[in-house]
Amino acid sequence: MAKKLYVGNMNYSTNDVSLKNLFSEYGNVLSARVIIDRMTGKSKGFGFVEMENDDDAKKAIDTLNGKEFMGRNLRVNEAMEKPRN
Repeated sequence: MAKKLYVGNMNYSTNDVSLKNLFSEYGNVLSARVIIDRMTGKSKGFGFVEMENDDDAKKAIDTLNGKEFMGRNLRVNEAMEKPRN
């Protein structure tokens, strides 16, 4: 089953492709998305990666959480469900 991960504290020049490439080393990436501010068009410094299965997601979290990438130490954990009003 696919698992969605939160990736924070990213360098502001990180893009979808570089994020996907980083996580691809740990398994099949279904999607990788850097969140962009609508007003400025610039990265907000965080994003989401969807891994194909739980084992790959756990491996990515264990390896990449706290790892330096593009000059910043990443924060990687399982994404929380967005509350619905």
